[in-house]
This record gives sequence, structure tokens and C-alpha cells, in this order.
Amino acid sequence: METLYHQTNKQIQEVQSHMGRLETTDRQSVHLLENDLQSRIDQIFNHLERLEILASKEPPNRRQNAKLRVDQLKYDVQHLQTALRNFQHRRYAREAQDREREELMSRTFTTNDADTSIPIDETLQLNSNLHNAHRGMDDLLGSGSSILNGLRDQRGTLKGTHKKMLDVANMLGLSNTVMRLIERRATQDKFIMIGGMLLTCVFMFLVIRYLG
Repeated sequence: METLYHQTNKQIQEVQSHMGRLETTDRQSVHLLENDLQSRIDQIFNHLERLEILASKEPPNRRQNAKLRVDQLKYDVQHLQTALRNFQHRRYAREAQDREREELMSRTFTTNDADTSIPIDETLQLNSNLHNAHRGMDDLLGSGSSILNGLRDQRGTLKGTHKKMLDVANMLGLSNTVMRLIERRATQDKFIMIGGMLLTCVFMFLVIRYLG
């Protein structure tokens, strides 16, 4: 499990480093980078499924800690998946705006046209579409921010749970030591009681024999 865990953690770090290249990659290559990142993320999810199975087979004293480590990797890769999808939504919106702008700019008018009226309705529609696209992007950014805040809160909760589990483990170790001491003392007391009973019986036997 340790080998697969470290391999998966390394893959997550590699995806994080490649995510920073999305904003600087040209349009012709950004699709290839997105596909590569998605493929890496899918592979990480497959490794996480395997890690969950291995964590459930760990010894009881290590199982909870193993599950916490796997959950942490899962939250990290979910964060990367969300960031990639948000970038793709922003790119789709920008490309749609560019196409609509090019269509508007490519429209030509001449003095010989039978109909020289400017398509105001289409311009208004384009402006409305651009406004809706901006509002949709704001909603996506707000949703992404909420997801990130939720992931940070869950990460803090997991850290607190991990600490509590370690405290409980330490307490259980102390309790086991105390129980062993109690059992040892109980054994010593039993021997003392048996010895006392034997001495009492011998004493009574001697008293009866010589005073009787």
C-alpha cells in the first residue's frame, strides 16, 4: 500500500504543477494539455479505488489512519478535477464570445444594399448573450470558491479527527499497560492469599496437635 500511496501522491503533485500551464498554453495546444490532465486525474481515481481496498485490509490499529490518508488524497484530486472543469467552462465561454464577435465584425454593409438597416435586434441579442455568459462565469467562480472552502473545511476536520484518533490510540496503549499491571498485582495477591491460608492451616494444625 505504501508504494501505491506515494506513487499516487506524486501523480497529484505532477498534475498540480501542470495545472499552472493552462493559462499560458496557446489555443492550439490547450486541448491536448486538458486531455492529458484529465487522463492523469482518471488514473489517480483508479489508484484511489485500489488504495481504499488496501486500506480496508490493514491491521485494525492502522486501518483508520490508512483510510484518513486515502481520503486526503481523494479530496486533493477532487479539487484538481473541479479546477480543470472551471478552466474548461471559462475557455468555452471565451471561445463563444470570440466567435460571436467575429461574426459581428465580419458583417459588411454597402450603399447598394437593398436593405441598409443595421441589425439592431441581433446586436442586442449578442449583448444579452455576452451578459449571460459573464453572469454564468461569475456563478461558476462562486461555485468553485464554495467548493474550495468546503474542501478546506473538510481537510481541517480530517486533521482534527486524525489527532483525536492518535490521542485515543495513545490512551489505549496506556490503558493496556495499566491492565497488565493490575493483572500482575492480582496474581501476586492470589499467591499471597494462598500462602497465608497455608500458614494459617499449619498454625492451627500445630496448635491442635500440641495443645489438644
